[in-house]
Amino acid sequence: MIKFDKLWDTMKNKGVSTYTLIEKYYIDTRTIRRMKANKNTTTQTLNKFCVILNCSLSDIAEYVPDVIEKTKEN
Repeated sequence: MIKFDKLWDTMKNKGVSTYTLIEKYYIDTRTIRRMKANKNTTTQTLNKFCVILNCSLSDIAEYVPDVIEKTKEN
């Protein structure tokens, strides 16, 4: 799973609020909600965030392996 927990820390460190994303950079509120819930987003959106925050992808997203439950097959 791709998680965007780092995005919120990077935004805080750069002094960029969600209000700024919406009002100044025209980021849709649905996009922000999806990212807060670690849902899918486009590479175009990721690029936009990197440009806005002047950072690399690793500053806003990280890969965390999913826990897959193994089931016994009879």
